[in-house]
Amino acid sequence: MTLTGWLRILLILAAVLAAALPLGAWLTRVLRGGSLPVLGRVFGPIERLFYRMMGIHPNEDQPWLAYAGSVLAFSLVSQLLLYAQLRLQRWLPLNPTHAPSMSPQLAFNTAVSFTTNTNWQAYAGETQASHLTQMLGLTFHNFASAAVGIAVAAALIRGLTRRPATTPAESSAKVSTGLGNFWADLTRVTLYVLLPLAIVLAIVLCALGVPQTFQGALQALTLEGGKSQLLALGPIASQEAIKLLGTNGGGFFNANSAHPFENPSALSNALQVWALLVLPAAMTVVFGRFAGDRRQGQALLLAMCLLLLGGIGVLYSSESALTPALATAGAEAAASDEAPGGNMEGKELRFGIADTALFATATSATSCGAVNGAMDSLSPIGGLVPLLNMELGEVIFGGVGSGLYGMLLFAILAVFIAGLMVGRTPEYLGKKIEAHEMKMTILAILIVAADVLVFTGVGSSTAAGLSAIANGGPHGFTEILYAFSSGAGNNGSAFAGLSADTLFYDATLGGAMFIGRFFMLIPVLAIAGSMAQKVGTPPSAGTFPTHSPLFVGLLIGVILIVGALTFIPALALGPLAEALVQAAGRSF
Repeated sequence: MTLTGWLRILLILAAVLAAALPLGAWLTRVLRGGSLPVLGRVFGPIERLFYRMMGIHPNEDQPWLAYAGSVLAFSLVSQLLLYAQLRLQRWLPLNPTHAPSMSPQLAFNTAVSFTTNTNWQAYAGETQASHLTQMLGLTFHNFASAAVGIAVAAALIRGLTRRPATTPAESSAKVSTGLGNFWADLTRVTLYVLLPLAIVLAIVLCALGVPQTFQGALQALTLEGGKSQLLALGPIASQEAIKLLGTNGGGFFNANSAHPFENPSALSNALQVWALLVLPAAMTVVFGRFAGDRRQGQALLLAMCLLLLGGIGVLYSSESALTPALATAGAEAAASDEAPGGNMEGKELRFGIADTALFATATSATSCGAVNGAMDSLSPIGGLVPLLNMELGEVIFGGVGSGLYGMLLFAILAVFIAGLMVGRTPEYLGKKIEAHEMKMTILAILIVAADVLVFTGVGSSTAAGLSAIANGGPHGFTEILYAFSSGAGNNGSAFAGLSADTLFYDATLGGAMFIGRFFMLIPVLAIAGSMAQKVGTPPSAGTFPTHSPLFVGLLIGVILIVGALTFIPALALGPLAEALVQAAGRSF
């Protein structure tokens, strides 16, 4: 590790925090449905036209069942439309590379992947997806799935923060028990947040060298004997922008953000890390403003930052050291002007270890899944960090919206545990946490854990699952564990040693992604609906403050303990076993 590397990391994170406050304030205005300056005049007519066409009353609050039904209906229909487009791709226009239609199982896997904000790619985008698919199919879902995540988070925030009243009669008279209107949330977030940010970021990426064209490929002469090479091109910058802002992660190229056309320089790399963290950070600001106490959002943001910095430190330290094989070969461990030092396998020289460590930690701490290096080439302990980030529920910033509602589940659990320790009925934001909320919280947390472990068990014990791994021993097991952790966590990154485009993995990973998104989403909305009906109570001397350093420490402890207790046996069979094997000088 170097001082320069840490300064770059801290500078990028400081830029994220600086932008989160104004962006969170803007998001709050958007989600509250008020008038919006400038953009309201630009996109207002489009918004109102959409409502008229769909017969939507944007100010009509939906109870949680109606809100959940709208989310599921929209996601299912859009998923079926994407599946149809992928199956018909070869006959559709804007296909300059003549990409064939995807097979039924690959089309299913891809449609589920992009609908759930996972963006797992079992295909090579530059050869297997047409320009129309990249733009109309995949980029549309990059916007839609991110907007759905923010909408669900907004519904939970409304349920938790409806202004408390002192009596049931006052509550019913003054406070709505609805969660907002899904269709209005979806439309406003897309038009007033995601679309403007994506347009600006795409223009900046173009200025930094990311291509944006309808051309299919460019024939170029190489420097080696005048040989020719086809360079894939297309509408890259536009997809790259929303891929990061929406924490989607699905790249135009198979190499993702390690490809120079997606991520040409250290400056573009820093901008991409900023883009994938800024909206999840801004959502904590939204929570604090809705709660009427900005310290509530700051406490969640502080917990996220501490966990993120811890992960970066472990990964950066691990990759800065030599692996036993490199040490035996006499590689240079220290960074210098002549040598990058450390474990540079699978990393781009234009980024180095520090920027790769930051990107790998940030993309797995969010549900982005974009990569600027080969996850499969990380050291065992280095690879443990992104794996554990996903298995903790991707609440360390997390996906746009989904990270916040995942963190709020752990906050409810932390408050409940604190209440048990002092013998007091737990409360969060003045509302009592009772049996129903705890059942839904535990259900949501267990769904993701069971999703990962059950599918991993099937994959590592069947011939169909084992036949797709490139390595034996603990690393091969980690490839399977990482794939299902990524799918269930709606992340989308992968240990590249796994051949994912098989009938077994297309089907099982598609199922894991669907369960991880929608089976968790329903308990979240059930909690929101229950909390929205509760009568708030004013804080007293016995109220546990949920904005204090003590609460932040308790929240971090609950996240780590739940993750450790749930996944430590699987991790012991994978990256931890591999680290011990390497330390003993053995290999598989």
